[in-house]
Amino acid sequence: MLGVLAGVATGALLGVLFAPGKGSRTRRRIKMKGENYAEGLKDRYNELIADITSKFERVKEDVNDLAEQAKATAEEAKEEMKTVKG
Repeated sequence: MLGVLAGVATGALLGVLFAPGKGSRTRRRIKMKGENYAEGLKDRYNELIADITSKFERVKEDVNDLAEQAKATAEEAKEEMKTVKG
């Protein structure tokens, strides 16, 4: 995904550089496009981190649930063994 975004940014930059126009205007356009792409990348990064965090929390909850189930099953087995021995 980052490679695609870098390719798009490079293409836009080259388009601006080779387009006819005044130097100061071209530099301003490059700066604005760069800022827009940087902001877009930052937003995508934040979305990715939020998504990963959300998935991690769900997995953590699932593991805790499984651990509690295993603990309950072990306790039941322990009690059953006491009943069989007693």
